[in-house]
Amino acid sequence: MLKTIQTIDIVGLGALGVMYAEFFTKKLGKENVRILADKERIDRYKNDRITFNGEICDFQYCDAAKESRPSELMLFAVKYGALETAMGENAHLVGENTILLSVLNGIRSEEDLGRRFGREKVVHCIAQKMAAMKEGNAAVCTNKGELAIGVLDGGRKENLVAVKDFFDRTGFAYSCPVDMRHAMWGKLLCNVGVNQTVSLFEGTYRSVQQEGEAREMMKAAMRETILVANAEGVALSDQDMDDWITVIDGLNPDGEPSMRQDSKAGRKTEVVLFAGTICELGKKYGIATPVNERFLKEFE
Repeated sequence: MLKTIQTIDIVGLGALGVMYAEFFTKKLGKENVRILADKERIDRYKNDRITFNGEICDFQYCDAAKESRPSELMLFAVKYGALETAMGENAHLVGENTILLSVLNGIRSEEDLGRRFGREKVVHCIAQKMAAMKEGNAAVCTNKGELAIGVLDGGRKENLVAVKDFFDRTGFAYSCPVDMRHAMWGKLLCNVGVNQTVSLFEGTYRSVQQEGEAREMMKAAMRETILVANAEGVALSDQDMDDWITVIDGLNPDGEPSMRQDSKAGRKTEVVLFAGTICELGKKYGIATPVNERFLKEFE
């Protein structure tokens, strides 16, 4: 029998968290979307009066410690450095039938969720094609993009079917890659190249769209990722790199990736998800990763 998802819980109100909270609140009603956080963070959310594209958001904020109803679908939208704390604060709301989604960058968060709560609860996910950012309390989005979803490593196919049904009923944009692992590594390939290079050069997408040192560094970082992926049994190729560069070349030249936004704001970046992953696996397989080592040294 198909599991029917009626409610969603969201952990984290960065740009993506606000974007998804706003979408599902409007589609399902405020009472069916819980924004889970601790009391201090909730007070800050309320005082800041979070906005989405200029409109004040009317969300249902719930102190996770005081909630008892198990989550049907829990979506994590925190930064990776906050994931461990977020899992701990919401662990009592992960029930036998809870489905877990992570829109975090990289390939590590699903592994962490699976180890903590069981791999069968995790539906793998990639947030892609969106253009969203958040400064202070204001989230701005010009393209909501989509979530690419799938299951692997012990995931339940019926959970994927339930999420697809939920997205269909709410009109939420998604896709289902034929090879989810390849798709996740492909997105990592992009992020390793563009996020870190633009951040190092303190520029915008224009920095890597034009010929020069930054573009060559981006390509070099991506080639290191391909070598490591191949050692992991993932068939990334130069064609994947060329395809992603075509996507990058089509972005708004004045736009910035999330890592550049973090570095400009003085926040801790997600370099550990990008260069950290590549360098760690490079050491495991004896693959040189000098470009990613430079990124790691610069931003860690």
